[in-house]
Amino acid sequence: MSRKVAVVTGTNSNLGLNISYRLLETVTDPITLVVTSRTLPRVKEVIDTIKEFNSKLPSPRDLEFDYLLVDFTDIVSIISAAYDLNNSYDQINYLFINAAQGVYDGIDWIGATKQVLTNPVQSATFPTYKIQRVGVQSKDGLGLVFQANVFGPYYFIHRISRLLDNANGARIVWISSIMSDSKYLSLEDMQLLKSDVSYEGSKRLVDLLHLATYKQLLKQGNIIQYVCHPGIFTSLSFMKYLNVFTYYGMLLLFYVVRFLGSPWHNITGYTAANAPLFCIKSDIQSDPQNLKYGSACSKKGVEYVKAQEIDDIGASDVLQYFEALRDGTDEKFKDQILETRTR
Repeated sequence: MSRKVAVVTGTNSNLGLNISYRLLETVTDPITLVVTSRTLPRVKEVIDTIKEFNSKLPSPRDLEFDYLLVDFTDIVSIISAAYDLNNSYDQINYLFINAAQGVYDGIDWIGATKQVLTNPVQSATFPTYKIQRVGVQSKDGLGLVFQANVFGPYYFIHRISRLLDNANGARIVWISSIMSDSKYLSLEDMQLLKSDVSYEGSKRLVDLLHLATYKQLLKQGNIIQYVCHPGIFTSLSFMKYLNVFTYYGMLLLFYVVRFLGSPWHNITGYTAANAPLFCIKSDIQSDPQNLKYGSACSKKGVEYVKAQEIDDIGASDVLQYFEALRDGTDEKFKDQILETRTR
């Protein structure tokens, strides 16, 4: 069996770890897992955690590790990471784009209380009380959330396209969100610098960018791209705004809402990672690429995958904008070749 190579961005997140776990349960070939993080200590911690999980499998995988230090809010970091991959591998078989950076500034507790009391299902599925800062830029002068969650990964894919082409059937899985409705994005503010819902807007961009690119990827490089979302689960990214009482209150609300019939409250990161792994096993004939696949579960927590249609209005505008920004970035950084890895 040939050795597969998988790159999981955001590996140190709850979802990233569980994608890695489920990948080992799904792929039986020998595999090299490329762990990504912005810091080396987190890389070592994640590798140890995944090693322990693999050792407890009924049939532990032939598993090797590599790592990338990459920050998607820094173009030089992206170029350096892509340089390392291009010099280390001949192909990449699986790429999970699990980028979920926000610029949160707290919780509107009055608004949260009102929404929970008036519509608990809506409050736990489509919350309107998370406060996000407006106008935050990256060091590259781009919208920070725009670059972290969409353009940075898109440019990374562009830089490693040769490796994906060489795999002849590589899978790219973009992790979107249940909160990616068209109302969150103005095409006049593509970088989300004027938006107070920049995280949700970035996920709308992910959906549209997928719709605009998946056919071309399949035709030109036999690269199979899907977009999915993990439903609702406990993520560590927002924990600093909760105390022990509000955390367990949130968990209780999730279970109540699931009991009331919500299919999206998976709660655990393991169940949330179901759809991303479905996307590397799916058949493009029976599981169309123009749909978004969500991790879902029953009242009792039995997992399944639920497909949703994506509103494609604006997809061509998004592609035009991203291609122009990509080409401009290529020109700006055409002499930038760095290898920053420290072994």
